[in-house]
Amino acid sequence: MSGPIDTAAMSDAALAAHLAEVAGRILLEVRASGVFPAKALGKAGDQTANQFLVHALRCARPEDGLLSEEEKDNPARLEKSRVWIVDPVDGTREYGEERADWAVHVGLAIDGEAVIGAVALPGAGRVLRTDEPQSIPAAPEKLRMVVSRTRPAAEATGVAERIDAELVPMGSAGAKAMAVILGEADIYLHSGGQYEWDSMAPVAVAAAHGLHCSRIDGSPLVYNQSDVYLPDLLICRKEHVDLVMNALRAFNAETKADA
Repeated sequence: MSGPIDTAAMSDAALAAHLAEVAGRILLEVRASGVFPAKALGKAGDQTANQFLVHALRCARPEDGLLSEEEKDNPARLEKSRVWIVDPVDGTREYGEERADWAVHVGLAIDGEAVIGAVALPGAGRVLRTDEPQSIPAAPEKLRMVVSRTRPAAEATGVAERIDAELVPMGSAGAKAMAVILGEADIYLHSGGQYEWDSMAPVAVAAAHGLHCSRIDGSPLVYNQSDVYLPDLLICRKEHVDLVMNALRAFNAETKADA
C-alpha cells in the first residue's frame, strides 16, 4: 500500500483537482451504499464530502482561509489574501436523482479574484481544472444557452429569445459552466440568486479556458466578501459578450416599460 500523498508539496491547482476528484468518488460511494433514503441522501452526501474537503484543506494549506457552503462562516477568512471556497455538492437534487449534471467545486480566491479551481463532474467521470485548459469546440450556427432545468431565470429566457438561442436545461451551476467549456453550450447567463461557492471554482476554470466571466452588468466577480451572496453570473465565449449584453439591455428596457 502506498503512503500518504504530500499535499503540502502539490501545486494549488493540482490540490484542487485531486480533492474535487476524491470528494466526487466519496459522494458516489455514499449514494451507492444504499443506506440513505432519497430525502436524506443529499444531506448525507453534502456533510460527508464537506468533512473530507475541510479536513484536507486545513491539513494541506493551514495558513489559508476557508469558506464552504456546509460550514459555519468564519470572519477570520476576511483577513486572508488566499481563501479556499468549496461547494461539496453543487446540485444536490441532481445528485440524489442519480443524474450526471451535479458537481464538486474546489477553488482558491486570491485577493478576491477567482484564480485557481477545479470542478469535478463525478457522474460523467471528469475533472476540469485551471492548470490543464483544453480547446473549446467551435460554436454552432444556432447558439445554445444553459438554464436551470426547474426555474429558468426570466433574463436568461428573454435573452435567448432575442438572440434566437436554443435553451439547454441543466442542473448545477458547475455543470452549466463546464458545459460551455465542453462545447455542449455557448452561454451561461444566471440571475436567479447564487452564493460565492456556487460560482467561484467554475469561474476560475472557465476563465482559465479563455471564456468571459462577469456579473450580468459586466462588472467583475469579487470573492471572499463579508456578504457571500453573489446573485448573477455570465459565462460565455468572448465573441458573444456584446450580443448577450445588448440583448439583456433590450430585455430590461422592455420589462421596465411594461411595468
